Amino acid sequence: MRFLFCLLCVLGTLSAQAADPQMPAQVVQGIVDDLNVVMATRRDELRKDREALLKAIDGIVLPHFDIDYASILVLGQNARTATPEQRARFANAMYNSITHRYAEGLLKYTEGRVKVLPLQGELNDKRTLVRTQVVLDDGKVVPVDYAFRKTRDGDWKAYDVIIEGISYVTNYRNQVDAEIKKTSIDALNARLETQGAKALESMDQEGGAL
Repeated sequence: MRFLFCLLCVLGTLSAQAADPQMPAQVVQGIVDDLNVVMATRRDELRKDREALLKAIDGIVLPHFDIDYASILVLGQNARTATPEQRARFANAMYNSITHRYAEGLLKYTEGRVKVLPLQGELNDKRTLVRTQVVLDDGKVVPVDYAFRKTRDGDWKAYDVIIEGISYVTNYRNQVDAEIKKTSIDALNARLETQGAKALESMDQEGGAL
């Protein structure tokens, strides 16, 4: 449950920002501030309307999350043999499964849950980590790092989350690879599309890491 809550905060903190390029830490801090406003003003509405909740997550996550790059990393070597259509299908299915799984948890987000820490060292001009601390319900503070990369357009986008040393990309890569070897990427895509959040839950149980 700890991993689930922290990943929920990931979804909550990857929000839309102003059009002008910003440094990764500025992006995350601005997103945290925006999330506080959204939950303070729309919580009751979103609790009653799941479709509106999912659309709100789309508006928060997609602009600053590199889902295509993240999905290629999750596919690992399987991305080389997959067709462009299979990769795109996997990216969409994976993203939708994640948003459906953590949608309800977003409603429990409260102000002050996430603290953005100062940058350590110099900012790399291509990749960097934004360190944060997430406060759980029991008061424990959990370190959460957001991996960012600069796109060709010059925008910083997140592509991985490391929670207490566990990489989201690496964790799911191992499980996705095992399932593709057992069946196929088309079968995996179909399962993600039809089972959604339940497919991720079964992966978590089989992997034992979440």
